Amino acid sequence: MTTATRELFERYHACWAARDPDRIVELHTADSLFHLHSGQEPARGRDAIHQSATQLLALVPDLTFHLISLRVGEDFWVVQWQLTGTSVTGKAVLVDLADYVLIEDGAVKEKHSYVDGVAMQAAAS
Repeated sequence: MTTATRELFERYHACWAARDPDRIVELHTADSLFHLHSGQEPARGRDAIHQSATQLLALVPDLTFHLISLRVGEDFWVVQWQLTGTSVTGKAVLVDLADYVLIEDGAVKEKHSYVDGVAMQAAAS
């Protein structure tokens, strides 16, 4: 299963790198949860996750993910990223992000993203 989880991680990351919310939600369970731990409520279900992903990707049109560290288990992965790009306000983005993702039946059941809120706020303002 670890190989299958790693392959799911690769497909899932490719969807984010391609900035494709339609493909992102296809890899989530129907009742999945996506929670960006930065003060807002979690998105529950594919429609809400699609909306959340669309909004997040619009904030940094040229968002790039730089992989720092990845750990994959039977039914989870934990990944550390450094995000770069230019925000819609024109400011440079350099933000640390950690994702904790739970897998169920070969799909993302829960995605918890922990972001450097101070750096994100500075880039967004």
